[in-house]
Amino acid sequence: MKVMHIGVPTKKIKPNENYIEGLKVFVTNPEEHDYKFEFLRFEENSPMANEIQANPHIAILVENIHNEIFKANKILQSPFDAGDYILAFIERDGVVFELMQPK
Repeated sequence: MKVMHIGVPTKKIKPNENYIEGLKVFVTNPEEHDYKFEFLRFEENSPMANEIQANPHIAILVENIHNEIFKANKILQSPFDAGDYILAFIERDGVVFELMQPK
């Protein structure tokens, strides 16, 4: 496993945000931030779990997302196709994780 970025919810508009229509969230590219921060700004009616909207998350590169999901205390967002990766969000030991499996 490898840490890819830290996701940080925000209410402030950030430069170079990208909108993800299905999730109703604006995100920044963590590769453009010195500390690999990804800022997430959610619309009020975003379907993303409250835990994701209210807490920072740690994004982890995994080989098999389905094996890692079974280690979760709670699945916050089932696996979905996000272009170059399959993503899922889980809560484990009180921490929100984004699991990232390359395609």
